Amino acid sequence: MSEAKPSGYRRPEAESRSQDAGPEAPRRTLSKAAIDKRRIILDAAVRVFARQGFRTCRVSDIADEAGVAYGLVYHYFTSKDEILDTLFLERWNILIATIAEQDSRALPARDKLYAIAAFIVDSYAHDPDLMQVIIVEVTRAANTFGRTHLGKIREAYAQIAEIVRKGQASGEFRSDITAEFAALTFYGAIEQVLTGWIFSLVPAGDDEREQAKWLIVETVCGGLEPRASD
Repeated sequence: MSEAKPSGYRRPEAESRSQDAGPEAPRRTLSKAAIDKRRIILDAAVRVFARQGFRTCRVSDIADEAGVAYGLVYHYFTSKDEILDTLFLERWNILIATIAEQDSRALPARDKLYAIAAFIVDSYAHDPDLMQVIIVEVTRAANTFGRTHLGKIREAYAQIAEIVRKGQASGEFRSDITAEFAALTFYGAIEQVLTGWIFSLVPAGDDEREQAKWLIVETVCGGLEPRASD
């Protein structure tokens, strides 16, 4: 359940419209100082969500972490749910744009998939707390936020499937495995590796991360390669 808003709270009409348009829209209406403050709150929320878990933390915890007044959080966000929505959509839209960029390149499908795997692994290295929040609180939360964002999650899967489909059409990949299943397997392998790192089940040093990029692609693409009898 979302935490109650402070007494007397009223969201400015112009800001409400910009927030409803998505995480990037406030840049059109907010001052630079407001954008910076909003970013501070979002970054603080990442740390709190990763440390305490989304369901157990409170908006006041985020305010304390950000070093701002409790009511200021509600000036920019209606609830901690909206904060999580914003964090997910910001990062996931970047992923979708990255997949589209790789798909547009004149490269073998295997190289495109390697670039995508490398981007996700490098994203974890750059901001492990954010990747933990996205995986644990959204993409694996099938009954809550994951279900809310199924359409957006499936968009990325569909893009990966299209890369596989083009690889099948060119003869690079076998055609008896559906592109959709291959895409789920590819992203699922990446997510499982990241989950192992998040919960410290396996080492996550520089060498392990670099090796993981290659192992994920070799494991999935090796299974997609045409057999000698094909």
